[in-house]
Amino acid sequence: MVQIVGKYNHVKSENLDEYFKKLGVPYIPRKMMCASNPTLEISKSEDGSWTFTTTTAFRTVSYIFKLGEDYTETMPGGTLNCKTTMEDDKLLTVCSAQDGTEMTRTYVFTDDGLTITYKSKEIEAIRYYKRA
Repeated sequence: MVQIVGKYNHVKSENLDEYFKKLGVPYIPRKMMCASNPTLEISKSEDGSWTFTTTTAFRTVSYIFKLGEDYTETMPGGTLNCKTTMEDDKLLTVCSAQDGTEMTRTYVFTDDGLTITYKSKEIEAIRYYKRA
């Protein structure tokens, strides 16, 4: 199994602006998120809790969760109810917005980095990261 815990630096994105636009993220936060080059740090505690910390020039956000348990994420477009599961070298996060919109994030880890695929019913975007 590939190492998941670690620090990752953003390399490039595909279709991210259109993805956030379809989800209804307001213009200014959307443009700020798309222009950012986030660093993602992933850690795991002894009790099985995972911490994902995303750092940009604009803000730092951390989410703590346990696999298979519900948790909440606060995004510029609103609050999401999420659950993350693991399969092989992938983490799958399924989230639903207050309006019922469902979206997924699939985290695929390799020895060199991480790819996050964002999907909603109508659109997909990808962010690529290199292991720091």
